[in-house]
Amino acid sequence: MKVSPSNPEQFLKEIGSIVSKQNFITDKAKTASYFKGFRFGGGDAKAVVIPKTLLELWRVVQVCVDHDVIMVMQAANTGLTGGSTPYGQYDRDVVLISTVKLKGIQLLDEGKQVLAFPGSCLFELEEELKPYNREPHSVIGSSCIGASIIGGVCNNSGGALVQRGPAYTEMALYARVDENQKLTLVNHLGINLGSEPERVLSALENKEYTKADIKYPDRSASDNGYQQKVREIDADTPSRFNNDGRLLYEASGCAGKLIVFAVRLDTFPKSKKDKVFYIGTNDTETLTGIRREVLGNFEHLPISGEYIHRDYFDVSDKYGKDSFLVIEKLGSEMMPKLFKLKNTIDSFLSKFSFLPKNIPDKLLQQSGKLFPDHLPKKMREFRDKYEHHLMLHMSDDGVDEAHKFLERFFEGSEGGYFICSESEGKKAFLNRFVAGGAAKRFHTLHPDCGAIMALDIALKRNETDWFEKLPPELDELVEAKLYNGHFMCHVMHQDYILKTGVDENEFKNKILSFFDAKGAEYPAEHNVGQLYTAKSELREFYRQNDPTNSLNPGIGKTSKNKHWCH
Repeated sequence: MKVSPSNPEQFLKEIGSIVSKQNFITDKAKTASYFKGFRFGGGDAKAVVIPKTLLELWRVVQVCVDHDVIMVMQAANTGLTGGSTPYGQYDRDVVLISTVKLKGIQLLDEGKQVLAFPGSCLFELEEELKPYNREPHSVIGSSCIGASIIGGVCNNSGGALVQRGPAYTEMALYARVDENQKLTLVNHLGINLGSEPERVLSALENKEYTKADIKYPDRSASDNGYQQKVREIDADTPSRFNNDGRLLYEASGCAGKLIVFAVRLDTFPKSKKDKVFYIGTNDTETLTGIRREVLGNFEHLPISGEYIHRDYFDVSDKYGKDSFLVIEKLGSEMMPKLFKLKNTIDSFLSKFSFLPKNIPDKLLQQSGKLFPDHLPKKMREFRDKYEHHLMLHMSDDGVDEAHKFLERFFEGSEGGYFICSESEGKKAFLNRFVAGGAAKRFHTLHPDCGAIMALDIALKRNETDWFEKLPPELDELVEAKLYNGHFMCHVMHQDYILKTGVDENEFKNKILSFFDAKGAEYPAEHNVGQLYTAKSELREFYRQNDPTNSLNPGIGKTSKNKHWCH
């Protein structure tokens, strides 16, 4: 039975006294864009609240706790598994708290570390760090769609960068609702900001602290053990996945079960030179050999090593061209704005039943055709010649090491490679990273197809049979299979477009059993959201962080009821 606030009118009045009228949205048409995820999800909530300061966020959360209202935290809304939108039915009223206006990046120690607020995005941090010749944890992939920094930490997002591992920190400022329904603030930033919660938040936001207040405790601000782990190519377990207890720590991996106000993270020096080696082959053993040599014997790890199959290359090329051009010409900061605008237009047009469906997608798809070919000629040639493509991005002394190795390697192996110019390298990676949105566009514009299912799989580090071969009883249910991934980490993103009439849940259960038999873990980096079942260690971590189940209940197919009751 659904429990409403003890005094609904008083609840709304109190929220309205904290945030301005335009930042407290109850109109269904205006809230719709917040309730639809980037690729999956969609539900309902009583209101959308958009605090403008950390202090406003604290006060809004306190009111929700006092009135026993569920909170779903949302940053950039770029999640791929529905983990930051309401979903299904709850036993209490729900409020979505959007942190998009809580911008704030503060650099520490000449940019060697950073404090990031909930609304800050990766591309903004890139800009802040440029004068220091440093970079954030991720500069490709999630940054292309405007993902938030804290969102990455809360989901242990892996990113594509081999040298840096999943987003992780043990230094955060967060609030939790304890077992007695009391809101408490925990400051593990390593900065002396006082003790009273409102004073702590004001001092941080206004930067009212000195160098003497900044401490360097024995707490990690990045996953500094990942390089060793990814090099262990004979290990019988994956290198990274969301259920990895090694990386579940307070805010890290919390998936919205805590209110995170700020995180402290390491940054990384930019390379002095870098090159992308574009590799093509028709033999999967060729890529297996390259991966094992690079990770097992190279002195210098690559920046990244991204795989894309020819079929996904084609889908990305055709259905991701408009996104490619927007990011290339206008910058990745435009993507979340355009995504939100598209959602708003979609919601408005859906009211008119006589109009065709998916008009914005159709217009965007046609717009890409107005522009010249966006991909380099050499990439086109490799697409025609080879089924499997690997983009190996090396830096500094690793460039010469990779060049010498590939020259020797392809003297006796099937396939080939070319060294990209700076422009070719950027375009190769951009075509790879618009793939997820392109698959969704493909499915949207082909309504006669069955469901689309996006899986996020971490293969064992010693897996050599990495290119999927489905058993016949599963393969016959699939219309199209699209594969790409972070190849060095053995994290594969696999999209299946099912045949019309195929039961989506039945197929999913069968294919996950198939991955279980291979010793794979899932999800690898997009977190459980509303698509995956959280395994026991992850469920227990959520319960410890949120004993009353007041924050994002139901995540990972867990209980949505208060105190986790069934």
